[in-house]
Amino acid sequence: MVPSRRFGRTGLAMPVLSLGGMRFQQSWKDLEAGAIEESSQVNLRRLLEKAIGAGLHHIETARHYGSSERQLAPLLQDLPDPRRILQSKVPPNPDPAAFEAELATSFSRLGLDPGRDRLDLLSIHGVNTAELLEQSLRPNGCLAVAQRWREEGRIGAIGFSTHAPLPVILEAIDSDSFDYLNLHWYYIQQQNQAAIEAATAHDMGVFVISPTDKGGHLHTPSQRLCELCAPLHPIVFNDLFCLSAPGIHTISVGASRPEDLDLHLQAVALLPRAGELLPPILERLDAARRSALGEDWLGSRHQGLPRWEDTPGEINLPVLLWLHELLEAFDLEGFCRARYGLLGHGGHWFPGANADALDGEVPEAALQAVLGGSPWAEQIPGLLRRLRERIGGQAVRRLQET
Repeated sequence: MVPSRRFGRTGLAMPVLSLGGMRFQQSWKDLEAGAIEESSQVNLRRLLEKAIGAGLHHIETARHYGSSERQLAPLLQDLPDPRRILQSKVPPNPDPAAFEAELATSFSRLGLDPGRDRLDLLSIHGVNTAELLEQSLRPNGCLAVAQRWREEGRIGAIGFSTHAPLPVILEAIDSDSFDYLNLHWYYIQQQNQAAIEAATAHDMGVFVISPTDKGGHLHTPSQRLCELCAPLHPIVFNDLFCLSAPGIHTISVGASRPEDLDLHLQAVALLPRAGELLPPILERLDAARRSALGEDWLGSRHQGLPRWEDTPGEINLPVLLWLHELLEAFDLEGFCRARYGLLGHGGHWFPGANADALDGEVPEAALQAVLGGSPWAEQIPGLLRRLRERIGGQAVRRLQET
C-alpha cells in the first residue's frame, strides 16, 4: 500500500504517488458526454480500480485536460473511495468572472454539486509569469474568487501550479497566499530547489508534476540512461530520487493505462532502501556528465548567459545548452527533440525560441554581441548548430493544442 505524508498546512494525508489526469483521457478536446467511447471508460475504470487498490487516493486533473474531468465524473460515483483527495486546476484570467465561470464548469464536468460537494484541492493553473501571478493575487482577482468558494465550503485548500522562472515561484510562495504548489523538480532538472526549501519554510504541500515525462521521457528511456541507472529502471530511479528529497510530499503518475502504475509502485516498495540504491547510480550519472562535458564546462556554463528575452530572436540559451548536456551525457534524444520543438511554440509554458533562426534571422555576430559575459562565447554558436542538426526540424505543439 502506498504510504502517505502530511501535505503541509493542508493537513491532508497525501499518498506519495498521485494519479495525474493528463494522459488517460480520450481526447484533448472537451468532448460531449455522448462522444466518450466505452473502451476509453473501460480503460479508465481499470486504471482507477488498480490505483484505489494500491492506495493512490489523490486524483489530480484540470479544466483544460480535454475530456479528463468529464470521463472521471461517473467513475468517481461508481468507484467510491473514502480516502479520496480530488484536485482540479483552473488557469488564471484577467477577468475574475471568467475564472469563476471556468471553476463552475470544472465542478460541472466532475459531477460535483456546488451546493453539496467539495473539491478538496484547487490549483490556479499555470502561474508561469509575473503577469499571471498578479492576475491571481490582485484584490478581487482569481485568488479572491477561490477564497470565497472556500469560505462557502465548496473547495478545500488552494494552491498553484507553475512552469515559471524561479523568482516568480518564490514571489508566489512568499505571498503566503497558497497552501501548496505543483512544480517541476527531478534528477535532470533541479533548478527549483530553492522553491522547495521556501515552500517548506511556509509549511506548504509540495507536489512534483510530470517526473516521468518532463523528467526525460522515462517511459521510453535511452539505452545509455538504462545502463547508468541499472539495476533500476530510470522511472524507478527518478521516483526514488524525488521521494527521498526533503520537502517533497507526492509525485505525479501520469498513467494512460493500468500497467503504467507498475514501475512507480516498484519504486515505492524500494523507498526504504533508497539510501543504499541511489548513491552508486548518482555517482555513475555524475561521472557520465563529467566525462561527456568536462569539469570546466560544468563549472562555468551558466556564467554570463543572457535571458531569452534579451537574446536576438529570443533564443533560449539556458534551455538549449541544458538540452545539449542531456544529449551528450545521457543520449536523451527523444526528450530533447520534443523540448527543442516546443521552443517558439509553447507560449508561456515553454518560453523563448530554439536555434533555428541562427545564421538566418539571427546572424552569429548578433548572438556573440550578447555573449560577452560567457567564457564559452566562442563555442556556443557551434554547439547550437550541432544541436539543431541533431534534433531540430520539427515544430511541436503543447498537448492541449493538438
